[in-house]
Amino acid sequence: MNNDPAFFESEVTRALEVLRSGGTILYPTDTVWGLGCAATDAAAIARIYALKQRPDSKSMIVLVGEERDILQYIAAPDLAAFTFMQEQERPTTVIFDGAVGLPDNLVAADGSIAIRIVRDPFCRHLVKRLRVPIVSTSANISGEPTAPFFGAVSEPIRAGVDHVVRWRQDDESPAVPSQIVRWQDGAPVFIRK
Repeated sequence: MNNDPAFFESEVTRALEVLRSGGTILYPTDTVWGLGCAATDAAAIARIYALKQRPDSKSMIVLVGEERDILQYIAAPDLAAFTFMQEQERPTTVIFDGAVGLPDNLVAADGSIAIRIVRDPFCRHLVKRLRVPIVSTSANISGEPTAPFFGAVSEPIRAGVDHVVRWRQDDESPAVPSQIVRWQDGAPVFIRK
């Protein structure tokens, strides 16, 4: 695996250029490889739905760098959810009610949005330097199996994005999607364990 800091920086920089210009990327996350774009860019979000062949009624996950980022995009979040997220060993996505400041095609019909505080160093650099959340959805056509590592990502997905990140492409450790909980009445309700 290439752990060269200069290579890491060049890959972050290139991905940021694409994201800032309204592009889509295929990139490694703290779970499976993901399709992403700036979470504030409705046109780029629409392109990801089209690439996945997925209806926009099925909302996608948004990655943020830290708790305070959630406060910008959720009206009155329950702070107990933050403690819960920190306590989890496995990457955990929380569905919050009251999404604000995000495009309609990213927010679920009921006004909720799924958010994960990302732990992966590459993703953290992207989110923090982009200064807006990044969309994350598994890098597969809707209904097909989730690719556990880069080598399993299908050619149509690779060819359908504006940029394929080269960082961690040789890592074949099988990854699993995050666990997902809906935050309701001050407590987590597990949707996917």
